[in-house]
Amino acid sequence: MKSGGGVLIAGQAWSWAEGRPKDYPLLHFPGNKVAGVAGVYFSKHRGDAECIPVHPTIPASWMSVVIGKDFEDDLEFLLHGVSEFDLMNGVVASEILIHGALAFPIGTTPDGRAFLAGAYYGQGRVVVISHEGLMKRETLAPFFTNALHWLDEGRQGVVGVVPDLHQAFNVFKTFDLKCEKTKFREDLSVYVCTAYKEDQVEEIQEFVAEGGGLLIGGHAWHWAQCHKDKKSMTDFAGNKILNKMGMTLLETYITDGAYKPPVPSQAISDTYHFRHVLHKFAGHVTQGEELAAHEEEWLKKLSGDCTKYLNLDAGNNNFNQIMSTFTEIIKKAGLPKVCESCPVKTARDKFLLNIGTELYKKHQNPEELLPFLIKDNPLLPVIYNHKISVDTDTRAASEQRSGEEWVSTGLYLAPGMKTYLSVPANVIDKGLKVQVGCQIDSLKNAKELKRAPCVCERFPVTSEMLLVHNLWGGLIYFIVPPKTKVAFTAVAQMAVPAPYYKSGETSLSDWSLLAKAPSPWAELEFENIILTVPSEVIRNLERPDELAELWDKMLRAVADLAAIPPKFKRKERFVCEVQISHGWMHAGYPIMAHKASAQQMLKEKFGWDAHKKVFAAYHNMSGFPKNRDGKMNLYAVTFSEIVGMDLSGFFKAWGWPIEGDTEKKLSYLPAWTDHPMAQYN
Repeated sequence: MKSGGGVLIAGQAWSWAEGRPKDYPLLHFPGNKVAGVAGVYFSKHRGDAECIPVHPTIPASWMSVVIGKDFEDDLEFLLHGVSEFDLMNGVVASEILIHGALAFPIGTTPDGRAFLAGAYYGQGRVVVISHEGLMKRETLAPFFTNALHWLDEGRQGVVGVVPDLHQAFNVFKTFDLKCEKTKFREDLSVYVCTAYKEDQVEEIQEFVAEGGGLLIGGHAWHWAQCHKDKKSMTDFAGNKILNKMGMTLLETYITDGAYKPPVPSQAISDTYHFRHVLHKFAGHVTQGEELAAHEEEWLKKLSGDCTKYLNLDAGNNNFNQIMSTFTEIIKKAGLPKVCESCPVKTARDKFLLNIGTELYKKHQNPEELLPFLIKDNPLLPVIYNHKISVDTDTRAASEQRSGEEWVSTGLYLAPGMKTYLSVPANVIDKGLKVQVGCQIDSLKNAKELKRAPCVCERFPVTSEMLLVHNLWGGLIYFIVPPKTKVAFTAVAQMAVPAPYYKSGETSLSDWSLLAKAPSPWAELEFENIILTVPSEVIRNLERPDELAELWDKMLRAVADLAAIPPKFKRKERFVCEVQISHGWMHAGYPIMAHKASAQQMLKEKFGWDAHKKVFAAYHNMSGFPKNRDGKMNLYAVTFSEIVGMDLSGFFKAWGWPIEGDTEKKLSYLPAWTDHPMAQYN
């Protein structure tokens, strides 16, 4: 097989298993010693006598997500003499996603995030520790003694340790094992390496599949931070080795701590395992099986792990099996209704909302899923071959902020609707993106949901013909990156027209028709601001020009207050939404919030001129503090010095972290003692 040959093998393992109740057939049945190298196993389960139809694709069931092994014997061996896992003193390990049927957690945090895992792969075994520095710790020596013996499987062969891990080698050589510093060799019994090199991925995988042991250590979070343009789950070197083995190092990290090992006899029921919790939830949805309280609590983590797992997009049998399970769940349960009058509150419904959205993105036939996801989806009138003009320069805005700019198109896609956008060749791979949806807030941590957690999708412009879509629908935008000047015309094959008014371009007669456009979202673009609102708000707006005049006046006053030119370098955006991530409003691009009662009180006492002077002073400053507390203290000092009063007491009453040095610096000024918050001092 290794050289490309084929093997036809037949047999059944159930009778062998009945005669050997203490042996595990997936590992010990003779046929599996051959087929297992290829990841194919004979199980102990009897088949039924039946005539089986031939399907276009290999069918899978949620019932096959787990294989019945509890790993108790393995954990008994690995955890012998281990009382805790010492991750103290600044260790920042990666979380491990354990997704293989023959992979299992060894060390986890109390909330189920794994930092240590093991697996069977083919005829071999693997142990992963998510920070290579932990291998050199004397406090973890009892575990690594067990781990290396477990990986060696009694062969008493050579344990090869890569030269980079010289401190770990110094610990391991004190064990009752033959340890050598060496690069990878096929004659080793166990290979110990880091997760940072990818020069021998296939050789290492074959080594394990043929019976070798692998101890690998490393984290992915630092690599992910340094390679934001890549996918750590598939592009990180260690994951190129581990993904096939059922484990993936994540960019999420685990901070230092001392963690208790699981009780081997209870590990499968008390410790979070992606496949086992998914299997339980599938049984709950399809068969009505009850979930235990701790399994209900795991649903939030399961939801996030399902999203991460779909990013593997492996296309192999294991991946297709999990995809089939997701599909069964969604087809059986559908998506819960979610809106302002019918918010989603339970962990079960939140899971369904999230996984339904993510499954739709990855499914080979999303149209098949759509009726189960969107129940009420009326057809809206569309226009064809609509030209979109993009003429944007983000270079000036980039001097002061990120500079990314959204370009409105006046077009909308209904839920599940797809369209093609054609763009000229000269804008391909220039960092441009197409966005469907304007509500960019993620609500994954919200206690209740009035909409799906994520309803915005982006597509990089990498070809002249681009397919875009969004399960939840949304307005279409071109996203122009910082420090970019572009001017081009794109064409949308098909889309729903949206009410879109732009000052200086849209006439009142044009608006009288556009205001009736069928999109549920509308946009009003004025001199310095773009408002995105539900279309029902503007249906009876007859004079958008008068509204534009009012907003232009207000925003010029804002510019005057901020001591900046009256025309913004980038128009602000303001999006109204049924639910946002923080507070009543929050700042950003687009603006979804901005309310400061403290600032209003300051305005009432000192007037707008004081604010203008403060903001003007900021334009002449440099070396701003990088942390929040430093910025707040700088503002308090600047405002106090401008108005000639010590305002530290006022800001402290509002809960600002005013430092002793700030109070000392302002002590020469008369204190403002009769401020509106004095009663709270």
